[in-house]
Amino acid sequence: MSDESRPTPVQTPVAAVIPAAGRGVRLGPGAPKALRALNGTPILVHAVRALAASRRVSLVVVVAPPDGAAEVKSLLDAHALPDRTDFLVVPGGESRQESVRLGLDALPPQYGIVLVHDAARPLVPVDTVDAVVEAVRDGAPAVVPALPLADTVKEVEPAAVAGDPEPVVATPARARLRAVQTPQGFDRETLVRAHETVTENVTDDASMVEQLGLTVVAVPGHEEAFKVTRPLDLVLAEAVLARRRLNDGF
Repeated sequence: MSDESRPTPVQTPVAAVIPAAGRGVRLGPGAPKALRALNGTPILVHAVRALAASRRVSLVVVVAPPDGAAEVKSLLDAHALPDRTDFLVVPGGESRQESVRLGLDALPPQYGIVLVHDAARPLVPVDTVDAVVEAVRDGAPAVVPALPLADTVKEVEPAAVAGDPEPVVATPARARLRAVQTPQGFDRETLVRAHETVTENVTDDASMVEQLGLTVVAVPGHEEAFKVTRPLDLVLAEAVLARRRLNDGF
């Protein structure tokens, strides 16, 4: 059989889980951070569209506040989303870790690759999403997009009183450090096992896989995949969207 006539191998379907149950206190009082408006559209909707923009992602599961699943579903229904992507809203838990687990529990069995994405990273480019998926498909059990650090980093002895001077105890080699973003990508079985067995020292889902003794690999992140946590971040995000509109001609 010639190469041209060989059937294309069926690739493992990819699902994305977006935990959006947090309140985002650093943006101040009011609606949960994921529901704040960015250029007139909720941050969460931007994040869902960013994941769905990848043709490799065929299902997006949004994990809503425990008492807000109906509201989030109505919100998604009110905004244009890609027809080729399926969407599901499920209620979350009291912690991010619990919410991700509930999102995993809601996935149909055919999805063998899972992305976990912060709702507060609404502008991640599709190329970054695709790079994470491809690294998992190439055999990595866990993948994170990451950027080199621009600033020198100091390790300090935390002050007993907030605001007091803190002694510097070390200066890590910056060349070996990376700032990690999302979406983080996983072999589904690996991520499920991590959530079943790891309960302490959890900083992100990749750190849970590290505690299983497995290798997590990094692929290049993107400066526009920053996390919207403070009012100034909203200003920056608006500027990025304005530049995109100008470049795209609308």
